[in-house]
Amino acid sequence: MARTANTVKTAVLLGGLMGLFLAVGSMYGQQGMVIALAMGGAMNVVAFFFSDKIALASMRAVEVHAATPGPGGALYQMVDELRQRAQLPMPRVYVCPQEAPNAFATGRSPKKAAVAVTEGALRVLNAEELRGVMAHELAHVKNRDTLISCVSATLAGVLAFVAQWGLLLGGGSRREGANPLVMIVVFIVAAVGAALIKAMISRSREFVADHDGAVIAGNPNGLMSALSKLESLSQRIPMQNPNPAQNNLFIVEPLTGRGLTNLFATHPPMEKRIAALRQMDRGLFG
Repeated sequence: MARTANTVKTAVLLGGLMGLFLAVGSMYGQQGMVIALAMGGAMNVVAFFFSDKIALASMRAVEVHAATPGPGGALYQMVDELRQRAQLPMPRVYVCPQEAPNAFATGRSPKKAAVAVTEGALRVLNAEELRGVMAHELAHVKNRDTLISCVSATLAGVLAFVAQWGLLLGGGSRREGANPLVMIVVFIVAAVGAALIKAMISRSREFVADHDGAVIAGNPNGLMSALSKLESLSQRIPMQNPNPAQNNLFIVEPLTGRGLTNLFATHPPMEKRIAALRQMDRGLFG
């Protein structure tokens, strides 16, 4: 069921991106339509096949293996044990040279999946907490969340670029009779819509990944402790060179905001996530 739902969501997002490009291109006549078709097709290919590589590259992730000395090798072995409990193929495992403690999963299918954790998380989390975090990321892989997550992150970045591009070029459409004010509204709505789509997708799936991750780990205690710790530290240690379009990939919101920015939060409130895990602990593990 989760696989089918995420496949439909991915198709809708990719189709929406193509539709947006064509709508923008139509404002510039036949030549604009041809350019828009080429750009939309290229962006769809990039989003589907390369969004995971983009995410890993932006975090400067380094792959680790069982033979990697130190925490990297121990992390690989932990993931290997957890993925067997989850009945998943072995994902690629990465460590990101970031002080901000966080983790994420990516990849268009379980066979192409990767899980990553920052050096900051490896330092501040104990073994039980790290186990809970990695189980949460493997739950995203098992539930086929990683494709929709990466695609939505890539498309959000594309839509933001399109909005800026349209605002810069809007004045040139006067000869075609287009209303620049209407174009500005269209591009602003497109950018806001991208943020709202990300928030809608991320908020619902985090509760499910928390629940399933606790089952994979064997209990919710490590994940509850890790979420509380990561939430507190993420508000004090900013992500280096953060890309807001990728916020929905992480286990906790890597960037915090106040006021209107909270409307675009990609994660549900942490107190609600922990409360759900606590209720699960009493119900299933109590």
